[in-house]
Amino acid sequence: MWERISSFVLRYRVLLLGLVILFTAFMGFTGRKIEMSYVFAELLPKKDSASINHVKFVETFGEEANIIVVAVENKNFYELNHFNRWIKLSNELKNVGAVENMLSISNTFQLVKNTENKKFDIEPIFPDKLETQNELDSLKSIFESIPLYEGYLYNDTIDTYLIILTMNKDRMATKEREELVQKIREHCTDYENETGQKIRYSGLPYINVRNAELIEREIYIFTVLALVICLIILLIFFKSFKAMFFPALVVLSGVATSMGSMVLFGYQITILTGMIPPLLIVIGIPNSIYILNKYHHEYRIHKNKIKALKRVIMKIGNAIFLTNLTTASGFAAFITTNSDTLKQFGTIASLNILYMFVLSILTIPIIFSFLPPPEERHIKHLKRRTLGKTIEQLINITQNHRTKVYVSMGIVVALSIFGLSQIKISGKLLDDIPDKDPIKVDVKFFEKNFDGIMPLELVIDTKTPNGILQTSTLKKLDEIDKKIESYDDISSSLSIVNVVKMAKQAFYNGNPRFYSLPGNTERNFLLSYVNNSEADLTLAKSFVDSTMQKSRMSFRVHDIGTKRMNELYDSIMHNVRSHFPADKFDVMITGSMVVFYKGNEYLVKNLITSLALAIFAIALFMAFMFKTPKMVIMSLIPNIIPLLFTGAIMGFANIPIKASTILVFSIAFGISVDNTIHFLAKYRQELMTNNWNVQKSVIKALRETGVSMIYTSTVLFFGFGIFAISKFGGTQALGVLVSMTLLVALISNLILLPSLLIGLEKFTSTKAIRKANIDVLIEDEEEKS
Repeated sequence: MWERISSFVLRYRVLLLGLVILFTAFMGFTGRKIEMSYVFAELLPKKDSASINHVKFVETFGEEANIIVVAVENKNFYELNHFNRWIKLSNELKNVGAVENMLSISNTFQLVKNTENKKFDIEPIFPDKLETQNELDSLKSIFESIPLYEGYLYNDTIDTYLIILTMNKDRMATKEREELVQKIREHCTDYENETGQKIRYSGLPYINVRNAELIEREIYIFTVLALVICLIILLIFFKSFKAMFFPALVVLSGVATSMGSMVLFGYQITILTGMIPPLLIVIGIPNSIYILNKYHHEYRIHKNKIKALKRVIMKIGNAIFLTNLTTASGFAAFITTNSDTLKQFGTIASLNILYMFVLSILTIPIIFSFLPPPEERHIKHLKRRTLGKTIEQLINITQNHRTKVYVSMGIVVALSIFGLSQIKISGKLLDDIPDKDPIKVDVKFFEKNFDGIMPLELVIDTKTPNGILQTSTLKKLDEIDKKIESYDDISSSLSIVNVVKMAKQAFYNGNPRFYSLPGNTERNFLLSYVNNSEADLTLAKSFVDSTMQKSRMSFRVHDIGTKRMNELYDSIMHNVRSHFPADKFDVMITGSMVVFYKGNEYLVKNLITSLALAIFAIALFMAFMFKTPKMVIMSLIPNIIPLLFTGAIMGFANIPIKASTILVFSIAFGISVDNTIHFLAKYRQELMTNNWNVQKSVIKALRETGVSMIYTSTVLFFGFGIFAISKFGGTQALGVLVSMTLLVALISNLILLPSLLIGLEKFTSTKAIRKANIDVLIEDEEEKS
């Protein structure tokens, strides 16, 4: 088959090259329409109960997560000039597009008892501008007499004050979001410059935008760095500008195609899909290395350029296809998860890895068929003494020290199993953001001074219209709030209870001593006032449904991680159920943070499953290639050990299992198997040309493929290593851990695999290998000489 393919490629090289150029141009033009994703990835499937509950909540009470919070810590806040400047900032932010509602001290209100009409009037506490300090001091006393606002809009113990902006969900899911957030920052910067006070920012929409900006910046940085590193390595290896420049064109064509494919699939750039361009460069360059290395090897034998190129395709085309297939399988395993983000990543990465193979096997031979043949200095790398000595040392180890190899690997496996037992699972929203990043610093500020910023919602369904306004129900809600408030990592709630307490305080002419729940008699008086008031709609609407049957309690929580959230969830549910039995009330804990944490937990479980599927799928490929279980096991052992080793490092170094780090195993396994396939393919060729002499065949296979394995692993090691400079902790871990895994896999394939083949010769020789489905071109006499 590959003989026919090689003839076809070189015969129709002009046509094929033209088609590749046109296709690349089309995909590159299409890729210009790619957009960033400005929302947190949906990790839970839509049919999951947590996802269903959140949808129900949003339908009843509206979106709770589109909040941007601005804060200032200012001891002089209540000085006239500072306060007026805060009023001005509040009004400026209110007028920013997409701001649906703004709540600040400047537009707070009080309920005033209107005895004549038996209703509550809603009156603003502060005017648009204050004229005197005495006026401000007087109004400050009124404001601070309303407990509702304390801990919600201000913390007087540290003189910190908030502006809460409710953003339009649809507009904040588009590219316009960047401009809107920038306008908010510009107004706040003007305030900082005029007052000398530092502004802090938080809220999920703000965090999303800042993350998207970092991702967009890193795409360009890592794509350029990956390309530069690969070019330098190619130049060092081959000492040829042509061997550096044209592989770069090939991988850049693949990158352009990947961006176009994302647009055609309707996908946006996320933190995962943003890594695809540099990943394709790093994974695509080894194809060129194998092809060029084999081309130089064949040309040195035949001194015939076209014959050498034809034999390259014939002899290693199948092996390169299988290595790309196994690599793609590692990424394709993510398609089996129920996470849209991972499905998109797996789909685009796997398809474009396979296309990168097609691109490499077509364009590299075609391009070099038009170029002059390599000069003697270009093929000197085949006789490089340093690498030659290294390979000979490896041969010596596999021939004379196999027992030491087995014992060493046994110790590594034993330590790895112990290290794996030390791994912890984590899943915080800001896990991957550095501790010193302003986003995380500000979130910590809000956690310390306002008990967090992340939304958590508790919904009580009384199953009876107007059931929420029953005195007994209100008292139970109040008791639950007091219990939950005692937890260290959650705020007190904002609910209908606060509104009722505020109404009672207003009924008693604003006396803060009466900020409490009314008795049955007081309740009737209050209801008559509330029913006649605008407050009936403006205050209660946010906390109860239209039938007064359901009520929400809105909390803020710290970014506490999956484990602590599960504990908190169970504890809250236990406390709630002790007051609201299941036979009389429906209870639901929801909110964006519950959905996120549940999604993260679900994702980790799915990724573990996908890793198992990736190993199984690659094992099937090996079974198809070698037709015997013994060879399948033999080929998997050198690639499983590096995964165990990396897991142990994570355990010993306290690197937790989370969505970003679990990716390492599927990706690294799919790539590391490539070396095994190349080695075993060459091993079988040597067996057939060396009368099935195992030891001699292993040595010859190691001498030829060992160099390419070192070359490609060097590219992969440094290529993935560049992710270590990312500002995202998950991307850093991915880069470091994959690089480490591939390095151990190289050592394992260069030492352990040959040692196993020689040491277990009776299990792995003629019968097993003769059944293999790897195309082999028998060396002719000219080559042997």
